[in-house]
Amino acid sequence: MTREELPALVSLWDRVAVVDRGRTVRTEEVPSSPEAVTERLRLRRAGRRTPEEEAILRTRGGARWRTRDRRLVGDGVDYDPRAPGSLPGAAGPTPLRTVFLTEADRDVAAAWDPSIHLEEAVRAARELDRAANQVGERLAGWASKDLPGLDPTDPARASEAILDGATPGPLGPTEPSVVAARRSLAEAYRSLVAARDGLRAAVTRAAPTRSPNLSALLGPELAAQLLAQAGGLDRLARLPASTVQVLGAERAFFEHLRGRAPPPRHGLLFLHAALRSAPRRERGRLARTLAAKVAIAARLDRAGAPVDPALTKAFEARRASLRARRETEGRTPGARRSAPPLDRAARDRDLRR
Repeated sequence: MTREELPALVSLWDRVAVVDRGRTVRTEEVPSSPEAVTERLRLRRAGRRTPEEEAILRTRGGARWRTRDRRLVGDGVDYDPRAPGSLPGAAGPTPLRTVFLTEADRDVAAAWDPSIHLEEAVRAARELDRAANQVGERLAGWASKDLPGLDPTDPARASEAILDGATPGPLGPTEPSVVAARRSLAEAYRSLVAARDGLRAAVTRAAPTRSPNLSALLGPELAAQLLAQAGGLDRLARLPASTVQVLGAERAFFEHLRGRAPPPRHGLLFLHAALRSAPRRERGRLARTLAAKVAIAARLDRAGAPVDPALTKAFEARRASLRARRETEGRTPGARRSAPPLDRAARDRDLRR
């Protein structure tokens, strides 16, 4: 018997059958419930056999079959890409909308990263901050033109004066509609500021719950900003320390790749108090150390591990080591001077080329 004459094992979403010479000679049907169908689909995607396939394979005996499904290839079952893929006389495909929607919902739930809410809160606070700055600048500039003694750079004081009914100077607006419009602008500024502050406070309270190790190492606000910049805790946990170090400095990094700027030494990590207060020539080393600890903390948080105080202790030890080295060099005659500004260092490097 040639391979084309062997019975074919056909596995479909709703049944498994053996087709011999154009006739269905054996069938095992899948239960019709959406849960059973989605379970079979999940087994097929994982490369495993379904219970119906196992049951029909047990009836093979010593016969040889063929199939176009590589999952079913084994003892007595040969792979044949030309084997039938459907049953004889089968009608069009049965609608699988309910099954596919159920499976999609389960896949989305399995891949869901709850830190998305922290990301959205951080981004919303950032956008509200920009909007509040623009509205506040316009409001303070407008109010300072007729309210005596008002600082044009203090929007909070301007909104307070307008909303409290401060008496305008002789050059103030006289039209009731304009007065009401300016008051609405002051109310909008106060609402933007309140919404921004509320988002920041919510992020500060929620970050330690979702990412306790990152929050203990960086502080809740910076941890949430780093999560938002990385695109979630899952992605941050997969990033190497070298990438974590320059998160937030993407524009400077690409400028460096084009040869227009020196390589960035840090991105968002510069918001950490230890980096901001460090001398210029130590910031790169501190940023590398902190990025390595952040990468470990993200993996711990992704695994649901409790807070590991060793991360913060290791970073502080490195910081103390650099400080001690700086103090020793400062007492040594001919000690190295602080590094030149970045723009001068880049210009000198370009001249050497």
